[in-house]
Amino acid sequence: MPFDTDRLPPWLVWQQRPFPDANLLLLPGRAPALVDSGFVGHAQETAAWVRERTPTLDLVVNTHWHCDHVGGNALLQKNGAGIAASARDALAVARRDPGCCQMEYLDQPVPPYSVDELLDDGQVLLLGDTEWEVVRTPGHTPGHLALWQPDERILVVGDAISDYDVGWVNIALDGPEATTTAFESVHHLIDLAPRVVLPAHGPIPADTGAALANAARRARRLVDDPDGAVWYGARRVFAYALMIRGGLPTDAVEPYLHARAWLKDAAWLLCRTPEDLAAELVSTMLGAGSIVLRDGRLHAAAEHTPVPAAALRQPPPETWPAVAAARLP
Repeated sequence: MPFDTDRLPPWLVWQQRPFPDANLLLLPGRAPALVDSGFVGHAQETAAWVRERTPTLDLVVNTHWHCDHVGGNALLQKNGAGIAASARDALAVARRDPGCCQMEYLDQPVPPYSVDELLDDGQVLLLGDTEWEVVRTPGHTPGHLALWQPDERILVVGDAISDYDVGWVNIALDGPEATTTAFESVHHLIDLAPRVVLPAHGPIPADTGAALANAARRARRLVDDPDGAVWYGARRVFAYALMIRGGLPTDAVEPYLHARAWLKDAAWLLCRTPEDLAAELVSTMLGAGSIVLRDGRLHAAAEHTPVPAAALRQPPPETWPAVAAARLP
């Protein structure tokens, strides 16, 4: 049974979007705000969707800095919106660190943007006409945030939780403790006892309690099976690469994978060669049906929206225009 939208208050606007975009949450009102901004290839569509629903947009709040959550930042910022993000993410973006947004590491495009407001745990934001509390939820990324509306008990969870899963973790970059960190963040969210969970991907869970219980089990598995966590991340990143590229010709797949930093790190963690891991990754994902062979190309099987090829050509962060760092309020 799908989620009953009557359970949502009238002062928010929700849109579920297929990959490669994150879902959108718009909060019109005195301080109109958008949570996450989708993929760069669909930034114009995101901006148009916002304009149809509010004459102005004051703020974009990023749950974290992956490309499907910050890809519309540059355009919305150009149109006058400020950008708010965790202090950890914001400072790296301000420094134009090569690793910011994990753009080059994951081979995922992000157009240049800056952060105007640094967010920290417990901070209260006026978004639209309601107050929301910032909740630190590291794990999927170290700077990941959730948003909590205590009056309606609505929880915006980013990629920490979905109706069907939990976010993958990057053990190679964030250390083996990243799985435990993610597990603790999931339980922190469960402890809030939300009435409604708004995930960044997939539908709103119809049964909040069941979704949270499933998330707890999946997060526990990441802790108990670190190799499985590495495989999980590799599958998610590769499927996303196929989505944003409209698939890859079969003869280009393994050369593409062999050149990826995330694949090399996963191979090292799993005590394999990158070549062996790439071959097994493709064969197991084909066997599971998560990728498919069609017209001489490998494609992601999950529903996704096509991306213009030009959107993939974004400058690396170290070449982005210099900006001054924002400060905590």
